Amino acid sequence: MTDPQTLLLALGLLAGALLYSSVGHAGASAYIALMAIAGVAPEEMRPTALVLNVLVATLATTRYARAGLFRWRTLWPFLIGAVPFAFIGGGITLPSTLYRPLVGLVLWFSAARLLWPTPLPSVTAPKDPPVVPGILAGTGIGLLAGLTGTGGGIFLSPILLFTGWSAPKIASGVAAAFILANSIAGLAGNLASVQALPAALPLYAAAVLVGGPAGTRLGIKVSQPVLFRLLAAVLLVAGAKLLSIW
Repeated sequence: MTDPQTLLLALGLLAGALLYSSVGHAGASAYIALMAIAGVAPEEMRPTALVLNVLVATLATTRYARAGLFRWRTLWPFLIGAVPFAFIGGGITLPSTLYRPLVGLVLWFSAARLLWPTPLPSVTAPKDPPVVPGILAGTGIGLLAGLTGTGGGIFLSPILLFTGWSAPKIASGVAAAFILANSIAGLAGNLASVQALPAALPLYAAAVLVGGPAGTRLGIKVSQPVLFRLLAAVLLVAGAKLLSIW
């Protein structure tokens, strides 16, 4: 029989998958935060988050693509830089005392910008990202994704919106595919970590497979202002997690 704490964690994972997938993300940063609160062993958290990421991102990518909310030209420059470095980062364990607070503050700044009333370039005149800057940005995002056990969409989405390189809903579809590729690369970079997957993984997988499709459906239907507020909420939660506020 499953213990109450495991069931509560599964419900939290469901809620995290719902919120994050509504903006094209797969929820790894929320999963890691929830597992930390629940007392899951540290060596289990990163591979578990990545496996759940792959499940949710696969569904989200498929649904956004079918809805016509995906653009390959926006994605591929970032993938070229990100995938090999997500693989490298997946095999590295570094002290988090410096980069975690820095990234957390960046996410909070991004959330504040999304909530600011001034229109973003992505709303008025989206354009395709230049190839070289896209590859360079992807390199940094991929390394961070591999190191933190996330898919990197939490960093990609603000970049796409602030630079005007994608319309908001297409940015969600692009982020989903980006997360899928990086999560697979991160796992491949440290295959030995999958030996630490928890016995409750099937329950956790079932939870995110309920929350993920519901969130994706919500993200496809909501208006742009609502989408911005949802993304801002995701960034605030992820930033709090990185800053060890909760």
